Amino acid sequence: MATRALSREQIEQLDSIWKSPGFVATLVAVAAAFGSWSMLLPVIPLAVIDSGGSDALAGATTGLFMAATVLTQIGTPAALRKFGYNPVMVFAAIMLGVPTLGYLLGMDAVPVLLFSALRGIGFGAITVAESALIAELVPVRFLGKGSGMLGVFIGLSQMVFLPMGLAIGQTTSFAVVYVISTAVALVAALMCLRIPRLKAAPKRAASHYEHPEEGQRPPVPTWRLVTVPALAVTTLSMSFGAVSAFLPAAVRELDPVAGAVIGGVMLSITGGAAMVFRYGSGVIADRRGMPGLTMLPGQLMGLLGVGLMAVTIMTGGSVWWLVLAAVLFGGGFGVVQNEALLSMFFRLPRSRVSEASALWNISYDAGTGLGSFVLGAVAARLAYEGAFGVGALIVVFGLALTVADRLVGRHRIAERDNTRARLRQVPVARRAVRGVRRVAVRPVPLQRLLTRRPPTPGWKQRGTGDVADVDSEEPDSDMGRDVP
Repeated sequence: MATRALSREQIEQLDSIWKSPGFVATLVAVAAAFGSWSMLLPVIPLAVIDSGGSDALAGATTGLFMAATVLTQIGTPAALRKFGYNPVMVFAAIMLGVPTLGYLLGMDAVPVLLFSALRGIGFGAITVAESALIAELVPVRFLGKGSGMLGVFIGLSQMVFLPMGLAIGQTTSFAVVYVISTAVALVAALMCLRIPRLKAAPKRAASHYEHPEEGQRPPVPTWRLVTVPALAVTTLSMSFGAVSAFLPAAVRELDPVAGAVIGGVMLSITGGAAMVFRYGSGVIADRRGMPGLTMLPGQLMGLLGVGLMAVTIMTGGSVWWLVLAAVLFGGGFGVVQNEALLSMFFRLPRSRVSEASALWNISYDAGTGLGSFVLGAVAARLAYEGAFGVGALIVVFGLALTVADRLVGRHRIAERDNTRARLRQVPVARRAVRGVRRVAVRPVPLQRLLTRRPPTPGWKQRGTGDVADVDSEEPDSDMGRDVP
C-alpha cells in the first residue's frame, strides 16, 4: 500500500507540494492522530473526577502522558533511521489509539495512568516523525509552505475534535468517546501505510573541507545552532500553558454575560490564528529563500497578546480586548512555531532532520507542561493577571535571546550540508575569499535555487557522497542566526 518514493532529485523537480507522493497521506494521518489526541485531552481528566478520582490524579493523567511523549521523542530519530517513517508512524498511530480502549476498564489510578503513558508513547513518536517527514517529502524551496500546511491540518483537527470530545461525552457517555477516538487513530494508521518507505539518513559526523591555506574547520556544536530557536518556542509554549488553562475562565470572570458565549471558543480563536499565521510565515520563508524574517515580529505579537491579557484582566477592561489578545498571541505563536522548525532544518544537515524535529517537539511539549505547572502556581498567588504577566516576561526573555543571536550569529560558522547550503548551490559570481571572512551575496531568485553548481577547483570534500556544498567555498558565517 505504500506510495513509491521519489529520489531527492525527482522531488526537487516537482512544481507543487501537492504532487509529492505521500504528502497528502501524511497530512490526513497527522490530522487524524491529532484528532484522536484532542478528543481525549479534556475528557480523561473530567472522567477521572466524575468517577470519584482526585484532582491530583486527573492532573497526573495529562502529566504522565506528556512525560511519556517527551521521553519517546528523544529516541524517535534513532527509530526512524533503523526502521523508517512508514513502520514507525503506523506503530505510533496504533499506540495512540488502541490503549484508549483500556479506559473502558475504569478510572482507577493504575489502569488510567498506564494507558495514558502508552498513548503518550504513540503521540511522541508520531509528532517527531511527521515534522521530519515533511522535510523529506517536499521540495526544499517549498519547505516553508509544506510546514505551514502541516500546521493548518493540525489546527483544523484540534478546532474540530477538542469540543467534539466534550460534546459527545456530555450527551452520550465517555465510553463512546473512547471508541470514536480509537477509530480515528486507526484511520491515521491506515493513512500511514500509504507513506513512502523512507528511512531517516544515517547519523554521521559533519563534513570537513580542506583548503590549501585554511586546513580543516570544525563544525559548530549542534546546541549552538538550535538553542535559540528552541527557546523561542519554549518561551511562547510556556505562556500557551497559561493561556490554555486560564483564558476561558478569565473571560467568563471578566464578563459573565458575554463571557459565557465567548469563553468556550477562546482556545479555538487562539488555535485558528496560529494556524493562519503559521502558514503565512511559511509562504514568506519560501519566497525569501530562508526562514527568519518573521521570527521577531512573531515574538512581538505573542508578547503583545499575553501582555494585553494581563492588562485587560488587571484593569477590568472589555472582554473583547481579550479576543484581540487571543488573536495576537495565537498568531505570534503560530509564526514562531514555523520559524523555529524551519530554522532548525536550515541550520542542521539534511541527515539530521529527524533530530531537528525531535528538538522542536520537545521544546514545544516541555514548554507547555512547564508553563502549566509554573504559571499555575503563579496564578494561585497572583490571580490570572499575575500568570499572564509572568508569561509576558518569559516571552521577553526569548525575544532578547533572538536579538542577541542575530548579533553574534554573524561571527559563527555553521555546520556543513545544511538545507540553506543546498539552497545556495547556484551559479552566482563570487569573489574568492581567504580566512573565515565572507563577501556579501545578494538574495537569489527562487527559480534559480535548484541549479547545481560544479565544485570549485582547489576544494575537496570528504566523508559524504553528497554534492559539493557551496559553503566549501566560503564559510556560512551567518547561519547561527535567523536572518542573513
